[in-house]
Amino acid sequence: MPLVLPFMRRKAATPLFSLYSNHPTIFSNNRRIMSSVSFQAWRVQEQSDGQYHGSEQTVSTDSLPHSDQGTLIRVSHSSLNYKDALSASGNKGVTKNYPHTPGIDAAGICVETGEPVMVTGYDLGMNTDGGFGEYIRVPKEWLVSPMPFQSAKVAMVYGTAGLTAGLCVQKILGHDGADVSAASAATERKVVAVTGATGAVGSVAVEILSKLGFDVVAISGKTGEHKDKLLRLGAKEVVGRETIESTKKPLLRPMFDHAIDTVGGKPLAELLKYIQPGGSVACCGLVAGPKLETTVLPFILRGINLLGVDSVEIPLVQKKKVWNKLATSWSCPITEASAVEIGRHELDGCLKAFLKGESAGKIVLNHSLKVDTKRSKL
Repeated sequence: MPLVLPFMRRKAATPLFSLYSNHPTIFSNNRRIMSSVSFQAWRVQEQSDGQYHGSEQTVSTDSLPHSDQGTLIRVSHSSLNYKDALSASGNKGVTKNYPHTPGIDAAGICVETGEPVMVTGYDLGMNTDGGFGEYIRVPKEWLVSPMPFQSAKVAMVYGTAGLTAGLCVQKILGHDGADVSAASAATERKVVAVTGATGAVGSVAVEILSKLGFDVVAISGKTGEHKDKLLRLGAKEVVGRETIESTKKPLLRPMFDHAIDTVGGKPLAELLKYIQPGGSVACCGLVAGPKLETTVLPFILRGINLLGVDSVEIPLVQKKKVWNKLATSWSCPITEASAVEIGRHELDGCLKAFLKGESAGKIVLNHSLKVDTKRSKL
């Protein structure tokens, strides 16, 4: 049975004429607006045997929400997330109705204004057709405009995963009781653990924390093949997940001042036992399971904080603050350089790898890449 999650329900703008001169148009109030256009999208459908299958299809902008309900965006890039993999697998806790286009992140051009924009979270890619299609139509309140990144590609290197990592770091800094500047963090050299460190959220968190001067302990089940990469990201130490394997003891010798947990489940329950008195754990993931079985002892004997992180429904103004940091002082050049671009034809395999726990780093969908185009780094 699929897991059902209870909570799931600036560059100068390119001239609009040059972008859409080959498309049929209509005019309204002297504004140039696209009429119905056919485009390519990676759609997931339920098969007769109850399985779900994704494939490239030709659809029309008429299939998107009505124009009165949103703004039309021509998407050039998206990114891959665990929630996209759940949607593609038919998880009804994420997506209720099929056929459906996943993609909880999207970056491209606003058709009406010609401005670069990006969208992450809210209902995009869940029950609203998402960034795995060349067009989306979403409420203007969802748009990040102006887009703070130098390109749509870079914006999607971060996407929801980068935003989540940034919010986790922000939560930790907010509960640290000290100045949040890099200098103060470096002076104390506090130790922060990051679980799921090779994943899209974890790897960005490692690089940001290292940049801020923390000693980062990267915890992963893929230390053998990715240890060197984690060290390049700035991790002080790389350890396997067996470091926090299950024990019956309610408390263990403190090892970490703080932690960012991206996996949930039993690893999170064990991690809480290792946190120093007064420390905090920012929690944002559930790939290891949605249940948390723990005791109250870490909380009442050590006064630790378990901080939930939501990157989907928070106000846009809060998202923009983190986006602006990621585009400037919290930028992650190593993550940007190591991200991989794929085309729509590669989505199926990459999403299945997510569900198997075989994915690492950041994967960006480039709608212009075709079957015969080589996969490349950004």
